[in-house]
Amino acid sequence: MRECSRLSRRAVLGLTAAALPLSTATGAAASTAIAIGGERLARPGVQVRGASAPPRKLTARAWLVADCASGEVLASFDAHRRLAPASTLKMLFADTVLRKFDRARRYKVTDADLADVPAGSSLVGIKPGITYTVEQLWQGVFLRSGNDAVHVLSHMNGGLARTVAEMQARADDLQALDTHVVSPDGFDHKGQLSSAYDLTLFARHGLKDADFRGYCGTRTADFPAGGKKTFQIQNTDRLLTGAWGLKTYDGLIGVKNGYTSHAGNTFTGAATRGGRTLLVTVMHPEAGGNAVYEETAALLDWGFGHGRSARPVGTLVTPLSEGGSSADPASGRKAVRAAAGAPGSMTAGGGGSAGPAVAAGAGALALLGAGAWVLRRRRTRTAAAEGGEGPQTGRERRN
Repeated sequence: MRECSRLSRRAVLGLTAAALPLSTATGAAASTAIAIGGERLARPGVQVRGASAPPRKLTARAWLVADCASGEVLASFDAHRRLAPASTLKMLFADTVLRKFDRARRYKVTDADLADVPAGSSLVGIKPGITYTVEQLWQGVFLRSGNDAVHVLSHMNGGLARTVAEMQARADDLQALDTHVVSPDGFDHKGQLSSAYDLTLFARHGLKDADFRGYCGTRTADFPAGGKKTFQIQNTDRLLTGAWGLKTYDGLIGVKNGYTSHAGNTFTGAATRGGRTLLVTVMHPEAGGNAVYEETAALLDWGFGHGRSARPVGTLVTPLSEGGSSADPASGRKAVRAAAGAPGSMTAGGGGSAGPAVAAGAGALALLGAGAWVLRRRRTRTAAAEGGEGPQTGRERRN
């Protein structure tokens, strides 16, 4: 996705869909003329070829099973349906920021670093005045899904607005075109969306990094409490730890779970058996609690068993920066998004809260292209019709 001189109809449709508020977009499949990864992935319902049907008792609103090495999608259900991602979006955050800081670097947290953490967030327990290593901050992100750790790392990265913009650019490079980033932590905000396909892309690309892979597979760690004191934190991935009455899944190597009261449960898991690694993403099962893990385990079991005879129904595409060919005919989408600026509400200084403030800061960037200006006019009218761009109320709970 590179520069283009004008918006195609495909780009306008995709960007308009991305700008829809959470309340109106979460129940709809991705409005794309051509589905990234293959035509079958755009179809509604279960997609499988050459193998018995996946488990029938699945209640998730979207799911996907893929081979990590080849990128072949073995089975899917509404793969491009755009839904609230909750903390699974932290996979994209990590894939964007993880390589920027040496894990041994030390950082003293300030009040300003934590001032914009949304109320009701899941927290690892970071305190102002305490010095943490980058490794410890990432343990807080991966193990406890700590929004406080995400915000500290975002401020180290130049602020929330910059981090959101970089995450969106990374999503576009990965060709994760169902994803619209509003906040780096995955907390509920209007318009923050992703899909089972995109979350699986994030996991696959992230797992190529040794640190990413190590963090998401860590079960426990000692975390600073001030002075020489520490406390133990445990990974909230129940298939990894066996918490809440679940058995650990044999061969599981990560990746990330998430929950908010609006999004419900989401999870992307990866497991290796017999030299083969499978990726499974499950979004929004009907039941809470352990359902997202149970359905993930059932799909992994299917993939390692019946899935061996499955013929692919699609593929996880290669990032553009790694030689992948653009699967999106609207090659201007990335350029338009960059010109329009990152969606969200964080101020450049990182002191704002999630909501619409970033859009104001993006006004200057919008002047980079007439197409971006038209897009912002379209989004403004949509927001006015929906009564504004305020954040959704939600609670990011530990799970």
